[in-house]
Amino acid sequence: MNIFKRLPSRLTLRIGKNRPRAVLSFLAIAAVVIFLAAPLAVAPGSTDSPWFSFTAARGQNILVSGAGVGLEREEFGVGDGFGIAPEPGTAQAAALEQVTERGWDRSEFSCLVSLWSKESGWNHGAQNPDSGAYGIPQALPGNKMASAGSDWATNPATQIRWGLGYIEARYGSPCQAWGHSVAKNWY
Repeated sequence: MNIFKRLPSRLTLRIGKNRPRAVLSFLAIAAVVIFLAAPLAVAPGSTDSPWFSFTAARGQNILVSGAGVGLEREEFGVGDGFGIAPEPGTAQAAALEQVTERGWDRSEFSCLVSLWSKESGWNHGAQNPDSGAYGIPQALPGNKMASAGSDWATNPATQIRWGLGYIEARYGSPCQAWGHSVAKNWY
């Protein structure tokens, strides 16, 4: 018994010789569009943003977001027993070391990652074309960082040392600086 014979003709899908392929192609394209468009329906930076992670070769954890344009590989890599640690030799690894030397915990490091990701993307050569702020912490003017070392313009560790000193003196901690940045859009 064919149930489609009982339905009005306008409700039935007429599947001819080539229709099954067309229907499957349409469904496949629709699935891809939904997969790619769904993350865009969430505001960038929203806590509802869909994230997923997987383990790649050599034990590296890769964090991928569909909330932005394209996919992005975070600077985080090998697990350290407390979550995911920055890859050795990166600016974030130097920052983690300096944060723990100051006695701050992992939550403070997490706030610092958020803050400087927003400010400079952890680029030691970042320069704001409007204000002239420079480096990872976006010092204004950039040569302020010379108090932390003569290599301030090219050495991420020197910039981080200066930036953490600034944060500690002005805000008390990276999380307090991040809170101010979220509220005022500057720190």
